[in-house]
Amino acid sequence: MIKQLLTPFGVVSKRMRLGIILFWTVLFIGLFEIFHSTIIPPPSRIVTSLYNLINSQGFYDDLIASMATTLKAMFYSILFTVVIVYASTIQLFKPLAEFVSKCRYLTLTGLVFVFTVLIGKSGGSLGDLKMALLMFGIIPFFVTSFLSIVQATAPEEKWKGYVNGLSRWETLYEVVIIGKLDMLFEVMRQNFAISWMMITMVEGFAMSEGGIGTLLIKSNKYLDLSPVFAMLIIILVLGLIFDFALSYLRNILFPYIQTSK
Repeated sequence: MIKQLLTPFGVVSKRMRLGIILFWTVLFIGLFEIFHSTIIPPPSRIVTSLYNLINSQGFYDDLIASMATTLKAMFYSILFTVVIVYASTIQLFKPLAEFVSKCRYLTLTGLVFVFTVLIGKSGGSLGDLKMALLMFGIIPFFVTSFLSIVQATAPEEKWKGYVNGLSRWETLYEVVIIGKLDMLFEVMRQNFAISWMMITMVEGFAMSEGGIGTLLIKSNKYLDLSPVFAMLIIILVLGLIFDFALSYLRNILFPYIQTSK
């Protein structure tokens, strides 16, 4: 067993893997408690702040606001993604999809003013500004991931449709839209972390709307950072829960992917 733990490509049981995780967790917390710096609070103070945060009613209001905004932005982003990626199979629209993919290199910092002016002229609210910024930040990553999946479709899959008498439009529906539907859920799962990470930054541009990002920015103004680390722990845990939920939902809706592993 020791040899399996200390040699490359060793194989261990699930119980042993859990023990390894527990070992590193306890070691990290213990060392952090003993050798913590004056800036980063020790785990004991973070746990105290976490308890106070959980028992605060205002925190749940901000948490629900952040979750609702994130899920809404993901829904609209997925709709935009599937339309533009499926359209990319037509040569006329392929450069458009590739351009959206390249937009992932842009930074929101230089575009906040532009979005603010455009949404202000259209009569939008701060909530609309927050939604627009979040969608602009995550759509290029959604498009990049799903576009690579669609473009990786083997020619044999398409020719199989032609041999079976399907037209090009019918082949698009059967091979790409239906055949890649399970991968769309995987794209959502992989990119949810980006959405969940960006929501805290975007909420800083519309602080009157509330949210976890607003709490983080306000807490950072004080020297005691234990509430900040407490919120970061909650954000991490919720992100892992959503990741597990999307993975579980994908396995339920597409059980054949488990047998093909």
